[in-house]
Amino acid sequence: MSAASGILVVDKPADWTSHDVVGRVRRLAGTRKVGHAGTLDPMATGVLVLGIGSCTRLLTHLVGSDKEYLATIRLGASTTTDDAEGETLGWAPAARVRAVTPQRLQAAMAHLTGDIDQVPSSVSAIKVDGRRAYARVRAGERVELAPRRVAVSVFEALAVREAAGPGGEAALDVDVRVACSSGTYVRALARDVGVALLTGGHLTSLRRTRVGPFTEADARPLPDLDVARALIPPAAAASALFPVLELTPGQASDLGHGKRIVVDAPDAATAAAIAPDGRLVGLASVRAGAARTIVNFPEEQSFPGVGPGREELRGRAR
Repeated sequence: MSAASGILVVDKPADWTSHDVVGRVRRLAGTRKVGHAGTLDPMATGVLVLGIGSCTRLLTHLVGSDKEYLATIRLGASTTTDDAEGETLGWAPAARVRAVTPQRLQAAMAHLTGDIDQVPSSVSAIKVDGRRAYARVRAGERVELAPRRVAVSVFEALAVREAAGPGGEAALDVDVRVACSSGTYVRALARDVGVALLTGGHLTSLRRTRVGPFTEADARPLPDLDVARALIPPAAAASALFPVLELTPGQASDLGHGKRIVVDAPDAATAAAIAPDGRLVGLASVRAGAARTIVNFPEEQSFPGVGPGREELRGRAR
């Protein structure tokens, strides 16, 4: 029997890199087989989903999941990184900042909602000729990235308040909620709202509240993290991501040995194949009444777990 596996949802603290979190969890879990499903910037906090053991195989499917964020955009200045960690490029005249009305703000945000072509921040992790864009920028190179098609399903202002720059410059802080497809840069939304309003804009805070079916309610604080108790079992995680294929004992055995099986189930490109005892047998494709294995999961030791169960996560995913 192999070591325990599962999905772990961590509440990443500020000033930690995603790699730092992976390193801490590797030590706590006693295994190097730990990965994460989507980087968070050091300044960002919130939901970071990790896979341990065989559940690292699920991370590929989670990377493409939609995400939600709470953020604060400061209107009045642009920065070199589109967030508060970069150098300020200049402040807009106070009269221009004060001319931002709720109606103009809403119109600018509406223009950035839906399917849009977004130019990522130049300090993103996107590779340009084999090197990360941020590494090229830090080396003094000028980097221009091509627009990418992304989907922003929600971009709404929750609150607006007056603020000031370090020298007393006029500014507005806008608290926002964003729901978007994978690959969307909230920093770029902040930049582009500022461009639309002729004030400049950058991000001052960012918290990720959801990745696919996993929310901040599932996230465990890093300082007192108990991996064994927080781990979400493979079957619960896979059932949240895919349609469920309930197997008989014989089907579970055959599918686990790589055999094609006959099933009474709707077609699915990927389904979570679950044994009668609740174990994840593997991921399978279902077509025309037959199922075949995409990837098998070993019979594994399970940590007790206090995370959400299969039915709760499946409900969120729907």
